[in-house]
Amino acid sequence: MIKRREFIAGLGSAAAWPLAARAQQAAMPVIGLLQMGAPSSWDFTRFRQGLKDMGYLEGQNLAIEFRWADNDLDRLPGLAADLVHRQVRAIVAFGGLPAVRAAKAVTNTIPIVFGYGGDPVQQGLVASINRPGGNVTGMTSLSGGLIGKQLGILHELLPKASHFGLLSDLRFPAHELIVKDAQAAASAIGGTIEVLTASTSGEIDTAFARLANEKRVQGLLVASYTFFLFARVQLAILAARFAVPAIYPGRDHAEAGGLLSYGPDYADRDREVGRYVGRILKGEKPADLPVLQPTKFELVINLKTAKALGLTIPETLLATADEVIQ
Repeated sequence: MIKRREFIAGLGSAAAWPLAARAQQAAMPVIGLLQMGAPSSWDFTRFRQGLKDMGYLEGQNLAIEFRWADNDLDRLPGLAADLVHRQVRAIVAFGGLPAVRAAKAVTNTIPIVFGYGGDPVQQGLVASINRPGGNVTGMTSLSGGLIGKQLGILHELLPKASHFGLLSDLRFPAHELIVKDAQAAASAIGGTIEVLTASTSGEIDTAFARLANEKRVQGLLVASYTFFLFARVQLAILAARFAVPAIYPGRDHAEAGGLLSYGPDYADRDREVGRYVGRILKGEKPADLPVLQPTKFELVINLKTAKALGLTIPETLLATADEVIQ
């Protein structure tokens, strides 16, 4: 028979468990993730791996509040403000400069860690690469000369080509710089660049219809914008339909059916962003964490797409490819 005193003590112990669980949940740090795209368009496996490297597991000792703009830039300020209201410990801004700027505009105290392509010094996000200052740091996924390297690869595949297209997005501040770099790279090989712009799925359709009607562009460069990553299947289908050899900025494009991709290892970028968030949660300051830059670039070739386009990939390109998709 259970004694009355032991029974009451047992009740007290049982009641303490929910309270302890609630207290632990309340003490769990919460970070906000601000993303320009939609939930189906992004894989955060590597980001979570970076957090895990620093000892943080979502749902165990860390909570993540996701905010998705669904490619509507006008929603970003409100979503960023909501994260500040939620009093998150850090904001992670993925998907392009607009997401980073939206976060920076609503707080100068909450740490902001970005993962995007661009020059954070030139774009006013940090004071310098090595000493960011303020509350913003992260990893930029692009480096100077990338568009020239991509054009060089495309020209190696199409040595007789002289007129190339560049698909870009006017909404992004880097647009003019990318156009300038592409024009300089084309001029260096005696070629020209025709600039096409698109900010919606319908405008992508229009851009490819223009390529088909004018029949001047012999190869296409697709700029490194998050929107084009979301539209990678559409881009691959249209490039195949209109028989336009194209090079893209990341392996996700080649895996979706794109002919060629050359760019930074985005998985490495996402992992490093996760690690930076973990370091900040442990007490380090964004002002003291240098902006990271890519060290690894990947060339991925989709042979199935090349065969469908009637193209033979030069042995020199095959030999230097990091991956060949059969």
